[in-house]
Formats: sequence, C-alpha cells, structure tokens
Amino acid sequence: MNSKNSKDISSSYDTILKESAALTTFSGILFGFFLNISINPPITFSYLNKILLLITLYTITTAAALFVMPIIYHHIQYPYGDFEKFRKRSHRFILYGLIPVGITLIIALEIASSLLINQSLSIILSLIPFILITVLYLKRK
Repeated sequence: MNSKNSKDISSSYDTILKESAALTTFSGILFGFFLNISINPPITFSYLNKILLLITLYTITTAAALFVMPIIYHHIQYPYGDFEKFRKRSHRFILYGLIPVGITLIIALEIASSLLINQSLSIILSLIPFILITVLYLKRK
C-alpha cells in the first residue's frame, strides 16, 4: 500500500471516529440531563411524565451505546485491513443510534409541552419537527 492510500484510509478512520465521539458526547450529555431530572423530578411532573422520562433514559442509553460502538470496534479489531467493512459497520451503528435519539427527543418535547397543554395535543406537537425534517429530507435533490 502506498503512503497516499495509507493517509486517505487514516483520514477516513479519523473522520468516522470523530463523528462517533461527537455523537457519544451529545448522547452522554442528554443522558446526564435526563438522569438528573429523573432523580429530582419537578413537583408538576405527573406519573406518566415520570414513566416517559424513564423511557428517555433507556433510549438515550441505547443511542450512546450504539454511537460508541465504532470506537470500541476500532480498538478490538485494530489493526485490520478491511476498511470498507469497518466503514459499513460504523455507518450502521450510527444510523441505528439515530433512531433512539429521535425517540428521546420526541418524548422530551412531549414531556415539556404536556406541562402546558393537554397530553393528546402535546404528542401531536412533539411530532411536528420530525415530520417536517422527514418531508424536507424526502424532497431533497
């Protein structure tokens, strides 16, 4: 392997690992925030909000575990020669991690809005940003 290809592959590894580290940090901060709220819930929280908060803890924990997997996979398998295999697996871990992050954010919006409006309307309002993002994503050129 020549040094140019070696630098390209090294740069690609670095990009994937930095992405994974940034997402792990993001989900770790959210986890800490939700853990703090679940330990010290506001008096205004209903039993349902406390259950939903517990669900957010589980979903963000799952996301954090999936986001850290490329880093773990890199260290367990290093050194190895199949970069494409590493890239595909890392991509899957990150994509699968985005699902629980989305669920976490939807539930968090629902909890926040349910304190001001009724539960049914808060569920609908919490879905609006994600429906909008999905529509914009599908309409991209």
